[in-house]
Amino acid sequence: MNVSDQKKFLVAHASSQKWQDAAAEVVLSLDNVTAQHRLGFLYVTDDYSESLKDISDFLKQATGVPHWIGTVGFGICAPATEYFGKAAMSVMLAPIPEEAFRIFNGVKDDVTKVVRNMKEWIGDMPPLIVTHADPRNQNVPQIIEDLSRETNGFLIGGLTASRGAHPQLAEEVAEGEVSGVIMSLEAVPAVAALTQGCSPIGEIHRITSCEKNILIEIDEKPALDVFKEDIGEVLARDLRKAAGYIFVALPVSGSDTGDYLVRNLTGIDPEKGLLAIGEYVDPGDPIMFCRRDHDSAVGDMRRMLKDLRKRAGKAPIRGGLYYSCCARGPNQFGNNSEELGLIAEELGDFPLVGFFANGEISNNRLYGYTGVLTLFL
Repeated sequence: MNVSDQKKFLVAHASSQKWQDAAAEVVLSLDNVTAQHRLGFLYVTDDYSESLKDISDFLKQATGVPHWIGTVGFGICAPATEYFGKAAMSVMLAPIPEEAFRIFNGVKDDVTKVVRNMKEWIGDMPPLIVTHADPRNQNVPQIIEDLSRETNGFLIGGLTASRGAHPQLAEEVAEGEVSGVIMSLEAVPAVAALTQGCSPIGEIHRITSCEKNILIEIDEKPALDVFKEDIGEVLARDLRKAAGYIFVALPVSGSDTGDYLVRNLTGIDPEKGLLAIGEYVDPGDPIMFCRRDHDSAVGDMRRMLKDLRKRAGKAPIRGGLYYSCCARGPNQFGNNSEELGLIAEELGDFPLVGFFANGEISNNRLYGYTGVLTLFL
């Protein structure tokens, strides 16, 4: 076996009603597993949510790869392939030396213990932190923020999406927590980017009166009036048509890329002119409205991919992780793996895994309706 084989990321994926059959197929497909492959990524659809521990134990034993992280999604990602609505798993093995990563688990509210244990190892170089989290834990947004700040790290990942159990795998399998792997970017160079599934309509406004998640006034006018002006006459005449198409966008302060968080519009009170949204806000916060459609999602996806290609330079792409919103994939791009197909079309064929999540993690924030792609170089 030559040296280049030892440094290859390996990928395999399979679908079967029984996890044992899919796992066996995955193991057979993983050629050239070497002693250099120390870290495994495992993503399964929620048909296998109760079996994540058994699957990871089997893969650990069958491949000899000692360290594993992963979770469950409504769908999972593989090269140019999406599995939705069927039992499936995708696996990627990374040839990363053990001194270049640290797995963490058990974080339910406070990151202090994890950070204290890792501080010396992290040193001065900001790490990449692959993060999985249980959406039922209300502390998750704060944990993400704290973990990023205390480690100076860049987080990527997603929230478990399941109709059943919500397990996270990080050496052990548990629910209700935040876990993952902290990676040295010195040893494992990587680039990451985010694509939005919604495009802004109208200008950036200012919230002038609100209570928790209820918008009372925007730009000192009734919130609903401003909303109607932005969405146009046709939708304004029948607000029911705006459901699932029009969303709220909250611009990220200090962002030099025009970044924004998309949140759901959860209620409209036509009599009082109020809007309810899926986020607590404060007077003075910026706000805009956006639309979710196929064309804007494809356009922004291509923009992100071209940007990543440019940032990667001449370096070959060794592997990738992709975390997309469960409202994307077949629900926005089409039923024939179009979203993952775009990645292959723009960047070529390379090992990649990921899942369709209940919220996406990028840097220090929790997003919705986005895709977060990381390339290992």
